[in-house]
Amino acid sequence: MVTYRRRSGSSGWTLAVVAVVVIAAAAGYVGWRATQPNGGTVPAAASTAAAATSVAAPAPAASIQHPIAQAAVPASASTAPLPALDDSDASVSSALHALGGAGLKGLLLPQQVVGRIVATVDALPRHALGSSFILPLQTPRGAFRANETQGILTADARNAERYAPYMAVVQHADPQALVAWYVHSYPLFQQAYRELGYPKGYFNDRLIAAIDDMLAAPVPAQPPALQLVQGRYLYVDPALESRSVGQKLMVRLGAANETRLKAKLHAIRTLLTAQSLPAARAR
Repeated sequence: MVTYRRRSGSSGWTLAVVAVVVIAAAAGYVGWRATQPNGGTVPAAASTAAAATSVAAPAPAASIQHPIAQAAVPASASTAPLPALDDSDASVSSALHALGGAGLKGLLLPQQVVGRIVATVDALPRHALGSSFILPLQTPRGAFRANETQGILTADARNAERYAPYMAVVQHADPQALVAWYVHSYPLFQQAYRELGYPKGYFNDRLIAAIDDMLAAPVPAQPPALQLVQGRYLYVDPALESRSVGQKLMVRLGAANETRLKAKLHAIRTLLTAQSLPAARAR
């Protein structure tokens, strides 16, 4: 068996760990970035407008499918005034650090937080990305490993060690607290989505679409075969390689991580589409 190590380049994008969105973003970032050994350079502070023009916009929805008002949140959820979007980085970062645990402080980039999250979520259901993208999270440390056994190249199981800090954030985040914060902060996400290039779009519908797409990702029984093409690892199976960006990112996390992330995403989706929380039982 031959093991290959390749450093991740500075290009890429992420699926992060940000409230409802942070979890979705974490999956994308960790998975896609890890398999880009020598990509081109993408500036970390790329503008939201640049990200919006890098890919074709989805067709506008005829109506709102998942109004944020239907999400299940506790009566004690915050009603504090929100900052302006341009002044929201400090408060949003602080809230996400509290929701994601101490490990998120070293991962989440502190500028344009909401805009980066929105751009990431918008990109997940697509089948391709443009040359520019916004990075919500720091690059995973270490080198991506690929093993070659009898002429077949697959991802090394030890890559899971690189994803551990991101998965720790996912595991730490409480779905109810996450959704409560997201619902309270929703006007910021909606504004960022419109500024991304969808003046009539509804961000929560796009978020649900991204979550549904990732939940539909396959869980391969064995590590899928890879091939190195022009410095990039691609799946040999054309049916797998042709899946959406978000689904391929889920697969690249590995079966165990993918299963854990799907459980958290399912819990979040249930809360986002519920009418109300069950009444507390009398004691």
